[in-house]
Amino acid sequence: MPVKNRFAEMLPEITAWRHDFHQHPELLYEVHRTAARVAELCRSFGCDEVVEGVGVSGVVVVIKGKSTCSGRTIGLRADMDALPITEITGAPYASKVPGRMHACGHDGHTAMLLGAAKYLAETRNFDGTVVCIFQPAEEGGAGGRKMVEDGLLTRWKIDEVYGLHNVPGLPVGSFAIRPGAMMAAADEFVVEIIGKGGHAAKPQNCIDPVVISAHVILAAQSIASRSTDPLDHVVVSICTIGSDSNAHNVIPGKVQMRGTVRTLDPQTREFALEKLRQLIEGTARTHGAEALLTVNRGYPVTINHAANAGFAGEVARQVSGREVEVNQPMMAAEDFSYMLNERPGAYIFLGNGDTAMLHHAAYDFDDAALPFGCSWYAGLAEARLPAA
Repeated sequence: MPVKNRFAEMLPEITAWRHDFHQHPELLYEVHRTAARVAELCRSFGCDEVVEGVGVSGVVVVIKGKSTCSGRTIGLRADMDALPITEITGAPYASKVPGRMHACGHDGHTAMLLGAAKYLAETRNFDGTVVCIFQPAEEGGAGGRKMVEDGLLTRWKIDEVYGLHNVPGLPVGSFAIRPGAMMAAADEFVVEIIGKGGHAAKPQNCIDPVVISAHVILAAQSIASRSTDPLDHVVVSICTIGSDSNAHNVIPGKVQMRGTVRTLDPQTREFALEKLRQLIEGTARTHGAEALLTVNRGYPVTINHAANAGFAGEVARQVSGREVEVNQPMMAAEDFSYMLNERPGAYIFLGNGDTAMLHHAAYDFDDAALPFGCSWYAGLAEARLPAA
């Protein structure tokens, strides 16, 4: 099952779709142009059902095989949204929208799933049903959760679900996957240290929230270094700090800090968040201040089901013609986790070559990767739903 010849023939067309999406990036759920174009193309392919507006602005595309005797349905997912970044690639197809760009390759993911949809609608060489899922709002909007809540998996009776993401630094045409935790849970938090402000010359009359915040920042690092098993993955990052004063001679009354807690195990996640709360409140109390912690729970851990990761990896090996790398987990987060929490499936990485990293203003998806991603999507459908 190498790269399918059909995708080599279709490459100029698939590339044109990708460049069009790249020139017109849209954010979060406001992917109306992209979604409309996806729906238009899939209807032109002769797909059996095209439903718009799932999970606000997602598109669900149904393709039935020559036979549906198996009664089984698999889902293939791609994300559509871009990022609020100003592009500096200088590409001829660079973003035409100021302050927005496809800096994570979702334009490539969407184009690859479209290529697979066209091929599957032409050949239908499988027994069952394939559901192509074009999802909005992966970049912080939890579009995956919204589509699940909107009945994606139950309405279309999806039995298994698969997704992919490009990765710079991995050679084009190669893949990487692992069973179990693939990507982290990421929870955002805001800390307010409320002290007593005053003149910088009279600290004895104040409760200095800046000094207390420094203790909190250092104490928070002990969650990973001293409170959890060294083999567990925990990253506590306090990324911003600010006060209610910008004067050089005023001790402020309040300091606010923002950060994230990233973990790869649900139990470790709960422990780390509770330990953070204890450290913040205890440190503030010791210094006579008050502390408020607000946690915004983000995407859960992306956990590949072992058997499905094996299926996905084997198809990738056949497509690439090389062994599939068993990668280390990434501490970034991915809302495909909501789908994997509900159905067996797997998430795989596709090499994007020696390019700028994701979320960088100089990043661009490598068009040479398109046939490999298309072949993986289509090959997985055929492998998991073998023709009768």
